[in-house]
Amino acid sequence: MAAGVPVAAQPLEHWLRPFATILGEATWRRALVLVAGALLAPGRRTVASALRAAGLEAAPGFARYHRVLSHARWSGLAAGQRLLALLVAAFVPDGPVVLALDDTLERRWGRRIRARGIYRDPVRSSRGHFVKASGLRWLSVMLVVAVPWAGRTWDLPFLTVLAPSERCCRERGQRHKRLTDWARQALLRAARWLPGRRVVAVADSSFAALELLGAVRRRMVVVTRLRLDARLFAPPPPRTPRTIGRPRLVGDRLPTLARRLGDHRTRWRRLVVGGWYGGGDRVVEACSGTALWHHPGMPVVPLRWVLVRDPFGEFRPQAFLCTDLDAGPVDILSWFVRRWTTEVTFAEVRRHLGVETQRQWSDQAIARTTPVLLGLYSLVALWADELQRGSAILPRAAAWYAKRAPTFSDALAAVRRTLWADAALRTSRADRDAAKVPRAVLDRLTDLACYAA
Repeated sequence: MAAGVPVAAQPLEHWLRPFATILGEATWRRALVLVAGALLAPGRRTVASALRAAGLEAAPGFARYHRVLSHARWSGLAAGQRLLALLVAAFVPDGPVVLALDDTLERRWGRRIRARGIYRDPVRSSRGHFVKASGLRWLSVMLVVAVPWAGRTWDLPFLTVLAPSERCCRERGQRHKRLTDWARQALLRAARWLPGRRVVAVADSSFAALELLGAVRRRMVVVTRLRLDARLFAPPPPRTPRTIGRPRLVGDRLPTLARRLGDHRTRWRRLVVGGWYGGGDRVVEACSGTALWHHPGMPVVPLRWVLVRDPFGEFRPQAFLCTDLDAGPVDILSWFVRRWTTEVTFAEVRRHLGVETQRQWSDQAIARTTPVLLGLYSLVALWADELQRGSAILPRAAAWYAKRAPTFSDALAAVRRTLWADAALRTSRADRDAAKVPRAVLDRLTDLACYAA
């Protein structure tokens, strides 16, 4: 190993020690090398590029590092549970725990990637333009936290599962599970990992399904969008003695939210919602009520609906639902708009951590690599928060770009700088390979290395 390379550096050993019992000592030692390489490597995040970044391109036994992802026996669920515990202890020690649920498409091609399918590309498509893409569909559950030193909300992934395509399940002779089925399993597991805490899950309209809401509403509060033409009902009337037949599930049909929107008798109230989609305060007009959402053959879900319109006409009216009937409209809207940062998380892991550049072919390596990279995003936030307590993380600014608050790139640079500094301090002064470098040149090289995408 080359001198001065931050492989198994002291900070990284300290940060990753909670996962040693899950991986086993030998696998954990190799995982230290892969994590260090994934943090420091620019460009692609392959095992080979990680080994090069860690200074092990000439070391024998490189296949053992590939086996960490493809053959080693360790549980991704156990690692996700440990990561969630660390994140909650650092960012949400008390109060409600807000989780964001969203899916993303990892664009991948190759005959040996059996779980891939053809899906609508959400980034390249629009309302009037439909674009298909080949790739892997991932469902990620993230912890929504307010990062004080960043000045905004971050969504930190801790549980990511692969949703194989229908074609893949058919070829394997397995029953195809819909995205809402995977969401139900993921949310219930997350609720089991948070005993005694109030859990609020926010998701987009893809997860506004009666089967999903009926399965998880007793374990957590769910906030999502609601169709304006949803079938809403009043509670059933009290059952009188000697009534024949089974009890009624719902009462009389209520007006749709689309009808309430055009009714001049609807009473609107002005609200101020903070942090509107990552911005400042936003004034909206809203009305709210409770109802039963029901469709024949589906569970009956009690909910509180919130109908929102913009007094300035900048966005179209929209409706939201919450399975907690006692929640207020401001709380419901504040929870929902915080899920917007899930898209920021997906964009940043692609740009800074190399998601979609990995090149694994075995099924197990494919199922592990992307969740590991998404989990690394959360670990960087956790480690940067620890570094922030000792020394402030400053944003990278320039004369043409006045950056006011640190972002994930600054957090990643702080972690990289710590690893490089540890490697430099472990170099002996008597080392003949040491060379004097002007401070200005060294600072520029360090800045470029720490901010390399």
